[in-house]
This record gives sequence, structure tokens and C-alpha cells, in this order.
Amino acid sequence: MKSTLKLIKNAEIYSPKYLGKKDILIGGREILAIGDNLKIDSSVEHETVDFKGDYLIPGLIDNHVHIIGGGGEGGFKLRTPEIMLSDITLAGVTTVIGVLGTDGTTRTMTNLLAKARGLEEEGITTFIQTGSYEIPVRTITGSIVDDIILIDKVIGVGEVALSDHRSTCPTFEELAKVISQARLGGMLSGKAGVVNVHMGDGTDMLSLIYEVLDRTSIPIRQIVPTHMNRNPQLFSEAIKYANIGGFVDFTTSTTEVFLAEGETKCSKAMEIFYRKGILDRVTLSSDGQGSLPEFDGDGHMTGVGVGEVKSIFKEIRDSIVEEKIPLEDAITVATKNTAEHFKLDRKGEIKVGNDADLLRLDENYNIVDVYAMGNTLVKDKAPVVKGTYEK
Repeated sequence: MKSTLKLIKNAEIYSPKYLGKKDILIGGREILAIGDNLKIDSSVEHETVDFKGDYLIPGLIDNHVHIIGGGGEGGFKLRTPEIMLSDITLAGVTTVIGVLGTDGTTRTMTNLLAKARGLEEEGITTFIQTGSYEIPVRTITGSIVDDIILIDKVIGVGEVALSDHRSTCPTFEELAKVISQARLGGMLSGKAGVVNVHMGDGTDMLSLIYEVLDRTSIPIRQIVPTHMNRNPQLFSEAIKYANIGGFVDFTTSTTEVFLAEGETKCSKAMEIFYRKGILDRVTLSSDGQGSLPEFDGDGHMTGVGVGEVKSIFKEIRDSIVEEKIPLEDAITVATKNTAEHFKLDRKGEIKVGNDADLLRLDENYNIVDVYAMGNTLVKDKAPVVKGTYEK
């Protein structure tokens, strides 16, 4: 799947910052030039695409995807399936960070690593987090630090569960040790070493995280709590956490039941953070292929859904169309913000030297084309590259 030289003409480029109507030259996997009236000698083999004023934005980064499936809270038959390439690319996502979830026994770190490598061979960029809900953390080498330093795709730890009836109820010492090990591994490898923390509906909320921050010298941005829009109390904590300098992650996959029970719709959460001037401290993730279990007051599961990667772009589009957030601000939550926080070099921005991970949007903000590392994976809303076992 070799990339030829590509020249995109007349694109309204949002880098996410608005750059104006420009041309962009792609060679191999990277952006070679951005400018006005770019030309290529006719003797040089290349492909030219005229965008005719359509929008060009960075490919989305989904920082929380159960790429080998998740779930199983209601028994083996409720284990969700592995994700397929087109589930990701049709959603406009060109980079994913894979995680385990509730099940660190039948879903293993080696499975996760193998799936990530497979998806990258099929055409997108992948990373993974070591660990699952429980502490002690599941690893590949037996050490958080060693995983992060020695395995290229491992960039941090996650998702460790807090304030949830499915967590292992870690102590301050246990959680602080995990975060400090992740930080050390990140420092020694040049990676982010961020710990992704699953937040449940428990009343403890962020109390253990605040205790770690109060009693240690660990920086606040070493910890990213996710699902922070799941109920009104946790959403209020998200505002507080962001206001003191932390990053928060909102989950885009949801159900009508969750929303009726008080979950804050992501597009609305974005609008509130935008109005407060703290949208630069927000990332969005889909929880793709994770189960969306519903429980009664006694903790018995009453229903289950499956997270979808496509929910990220839906919420971004809703934030633009319904909440009136400017396009260049709306797309930062799954592009620039994510790339900077997780230290994903060459990702998240349209600029010379970065990977050519790009989305073409029409005038109504619908995804038309998807480019990943310079290759066209989706054209005219249809996949032109499919996963190995996709029909």
C-alpha cells in the first residue's frame, strides 16, 4: 500500500487553527508543503485532488479503544468482539490507543499488542496502555517501567478503575506506586507515561487522585481521569480538576438510558468548557468496542450496549452544529490536545513534517475522505482499504 506523491488543491485547512484556503503536498507518509498555488512538474508521477473549498482537518486520535473487545460483565456470551479497520477509518480516526478493561484474564496484554500491530499493518497508527481495571497492573514484561521503556507501542498505563464496584479498590500507596512507575517509564523513554483512570459512579469520585496529588510530587497531568461526563457530580469534578490544571477525558459512546440518568452529552460538555475557557484541557475518547452495561441499584446488570468509535466525530459535529463552537476549537479535543498530552509526535496538527493523517469534510461537516500516513483509506464515504478479514 505505497503512497504516491499527492497534491491536494483548494482546501479550507484547519490545522486545527484556520490557515485559509491552501494547497497541501504529501510525499510518502508526511506533509511536505502547505501553500498557495503549489505545483508539481508534469514529468513527476503524482495524484492531484481538487477539494473545491471542502474542509481539511487533522485525522482524529481516539485515546481509549478496546481494540480486542471488552465487556463480559454478564458472562462469556457478552464479551464484545474485536474491532475492524473500517470501524475506525469510517469514523475519521487515524490513530488509536488500545486498552484492556474489566477483563484482564481472558483479554491479555499480549493479545492487545498483537492486535495493535495488526491494525498498524492494515494502515493506521496504534499505541497501547499497559494494565486493566485492577491493581496489581497487568503487564507484558512483569514491570510497568520495563513495558513503557522496552515496548515501542506501550505509552502509559490504563484503564485503572476507581470509584467503581468493579474496581479492586486500590489504596493510596498502590495507586501512587502505579502512577510513579508510569512517570518513571515515560521519563526514561521519552513517552508520556500517562495513567488513564476509569472513573465509576461511586461517591468517592476523585478523592484518591487528589490524595496522590496532595501527598506526592507527581504532576497533575500524569493522571487523566476518563468517563468524567458520566453523571452530574463527576462532571462538576471535571470542571474543578481542569481549573487546577488537569486534563479530563469525556466518553462519547453512550445510551439513551445513560443520558436520561444524568450523563452530560459530550457536545454540551464541550460547550460548557469552551465557555469557561478550559476546552484546551479536554480530550474525547469513544470507549469503542467496550461494553456499555446498565446496572440496577443492587449492582445487577439490566442491559448492555457496545461503544462505537464513530461517536467521537458525531459529538464534535454536534458541538459545531448544535452548540456553535467554532470548527477550529471543536476539533482540538481529538487532535492537538490528545497528541500533545500523550506525546504523540507528528500527530494532531496539519503542519510540514507531520504525518499526513487528514480528513476531508463537506460543507455540512460530514466525513468524505480519510488519509492515514499519506494513504487514502476512505474515499467518497466508502472504505477503499478494508481490514484483512472484512468482507
